[in-house]
Amino acid sequence: MLSVTTPAIDGQRVSRYLGIVTGEAILGANIFRDFFAGIRDIVGGRSAAYEQELRKAKGIALEEMERQAADLGATAVLSVDLDYETIQVGGGGGMLMVSASGTAVVLG
Repeated sequence: MLSVTTPAIDGQRVSRYLGIVTGEAILGANIFRDFFAGIRDIVGGRSAAYEQELRKAKGIALEEMERQAADLGATAVLSVDLDYETIQVGGGGGMLMVSASGTAVVLG
């Protein structure tokens, strides 16, 4: 499944628009990772643990969106948008949320 952020694909004609498709992923962040990421944020540097979780959540959200598009009979998803959010939960923990949305289409 081809998923692009653009509203069109060069050289490809959209024969049918099937509607909006979405995918979401919400992942809990480990309390120890939260603690060490907080320290790293104070002293500078990158948080590899959070970066890995973000990549994982993005992959899940895109996969879910593409699966929904495939179920509709789409051959591509256009105008893909990714949104990233953090959700604070009780006890100081947090969750990472990534949502993907786009327009399912049939090319050709």
